[in-house]
Amino acid sequence: MALIKFPNRTVNSDVVNPYVNSFFDNIFNDSFISDRLVTRVPAVNIAETDKSFKIELAAPGLQKSDFKINVDKNLITISAEKKEETEVEEKLYSKKEFNYTSFTRSFSLPESVNYNDIEAEYVDGVLQVTVGKKEDAIVAKRLIEVK
Repeated sequence: MALIKFPNRTVNSDVVNPYVNSFFDNIFNDSFISDRLVTRVPAVNIAETDKSFKIELAAPGLQKSDFKINVDKNLITISAEKKEETEVEEKLYSKKEFNYTSFTRSFSLPESVNYNDIEAEYVDGVLQVTVGKKEDAIVAKRLIEVK
């Protein structure tokens, strides 16, 4: 991903009709509308301990069976897909609603990863993936005495 700096522009840059631009800028920059226009990707916390890496994904409202975790070479991909369909039939009308939620997140793994020591757990809306390190990557800690 590249960061590109755009020149600053004033809200009322249109000399002919500054109120129209101001009105539309306020509508499209409103968080109520813009939140629904942006694809939802769960927030992620990544931490490193002495023996492992921990990846935490905030994904409430899903089931364990909705997740799929794939490891391919040095890339771990976490994805989820949930489909819901509700149908209500009354005397004069019928209503059918679809709800579809999906996301995919990929992370590069360092060379120090033990691919046989990867575990995942989903508790209280948080998916926690623990990726173990190789024995030679675990640094032994000890106190060095000064002579």
